[in-house]
Amino acid sequence: MNDDVARNRWLILNLARILGVALVVTGLLVTQGTIDWPVEVGYALIAIGIVDAFVAPQFLARRWRSPPE
Repeated sequence: MNDDVARNRWLILNLARILGVALVVTGLLVTQGTIDWPVEVGYALIAIGIVDAFVAPQFLARRWRSPPE
C-alpha cells in the first residue's frame, strides 16, 4: 500500500471520530438549552454522533483491511 493512501485513510478515520464527538457535544448543548433548537434534534445529533464516533471508524477499518497473503 502506498504511504499516501495509508495516511489519507488514517486521517479519514480520525476525522470521523472527531466529527462524532463534535456532534455529541452539539447535541448535549441543544438538550441543555444552550443552543435554541428543538430538543429532538439534540437527541438525534447525540445518536448520530455516537454512531459516527464508534461504528464508522470500525466499519471503515474493516473495509480497508489488507487481505491476508
